[in-house]
Amino acid sequence: MIQVIRERHETPENVARRLCLAGGVNRYGEANYRVVWGWNRLGWIGGKFEDRDAAGNLLREVVELRWEPKYPQVNRWHVERWVPAEAYGSPRSWYAQTMERADGKSVAALGPYPERGEYEHCFTLQGPRGEFVQLTPTIVEHVARAIEWSRGQGRAKQRAGLYEREERQEKVYEQWAYDVMDDAAPAMHGMPFVTVR
Repeated sequence: MIQVIRERHETPENVARRLCLAGGVNRYGEANYRVVWGWNRLGWIGGKFEDRDAAGNLLREVVELRWEPKYPQVNRWHVERWVPAEAYGSPRSWYAQTMERADGKSVAALGPYPERGEYEHCFTLQGPRGEFVQLTPTIVEHVARAIEWSRGQGRAKQRAGLYEREERQEKVYEQWAYDVMDDAAPAMHGMPFVTVR
């Protein structure tokens, strides 16, 4: 029999405390930001599942809700931000948007309505090539503060900043391209030429 063993880690208290200081608390007195280990973070997924034996033979198909790992990067730390229930609309609209039918049965694909809100993914703690990065209070505090700062910026201001940056990069590229073309070869590759009116 194959037994699946998951690597589990609890968030260190000093990390949780720094996140609480950086991001504040929600209406329930819980931190607005938290860090979870990928294998620890399970979420409701509803749909049609196939259960198989060790040899890969189909044992059964079942339509149900299951607790499954929420993130594909299970061996990484994830920073999450609390989102209030009203951000998901009313319970009626939640079920209208997430209900799926399979084999004549209805199932809420994203689970029950999040009455107390839900923690949503903000950031996966990993290096530029996907390598593991050790969790530290300083890193997660920086992530939370950066997210909070960006939320305080107006959308129009953010958009204008992006356009300005893109325009600057475009001008730098054009100047580089012109410089390369000017230096690459003499005019007309050194051949004499005549202009005609």
